[in-house]
Amino acid sequence: MGKIKFDWKKNWLRVVGGVLLVLLAIVFVRVLVWEHFYYEEKEGSERAAVVSTPTTENSEVDEAEISGNDLDNYTVAKDHPRFLKISKLGIERSRVLPVSLSSSRQIETPNNIFDTGWYTDSGKPGAGGTGVYDGHNGGPTKTGVFKYLPNLAKGDSIIIERGDGRNFEYQVVENEQYPLEEANSHMNSALVSPVPGRESITLITCSGEWSDTQKTYLSRQFVKAILVN
Repeated sequence: MGKIKFDWKKNWLRVVGGVLLVLLAIVFVRVLVWEHFYYEEKEGSERAAVVSTPTTENSEVDEAEISGNDLDNYTVAKDHPRFLKISKLGIERSRVLPVSLSSSRQIETPNNIFDTGWYTDSGKPGAGGTGVYDGHNGGPTKTGVFKYLPNLAKGDSIIIERGDGRNFEYQVVENEQYPLEEANSHMNSALVSPVPGRESITLITCSGEWSDTQKTYLSRQFVKAILVN
């Protein structure tokens, strides 16, 4: 029998390769375990509950104008928002309806284009937080309550009337338009006051150009205002 030649170089490479594979496997397992416990810990937290911009415009919205009688008879809980007023835009009494999240975690909008939606997991007027409100840009043939939201400037007044009749005036401090693909990343800031420690509201609507392909406007408007009274 001939002598067996031991190739140290080849076997050294095999040993190093094996060690590297073991180390990679350990790292992979540790990452999986960390990720599992991290998301388990964060489940239900503010970051886990990220929401998206309001649902898109559609042709099935109600374009019927709200009668004076319906406005007079509209009631809500004493600490809930009842009406929204923006004199600069010709909005005198827009009903504020409670809205929640859709199955895709988008903030819903009221069916009627003249109503304003209040996201019920956001702040109430007078409670010190940040209230988030949305409304339609328009319907198939008529302009909606927030059609001219881009025209608001710093210092303009927005008034929320509460269910108990008390009025809360907010002053615009920011008015920004974001492309649709960037808008969702700004939703977290919509729930935070632009001035730390000050009660605020954020108004959101569709804006920009209409896309027949996507059946929505290609931008979202974010107006932020702080309480002044």
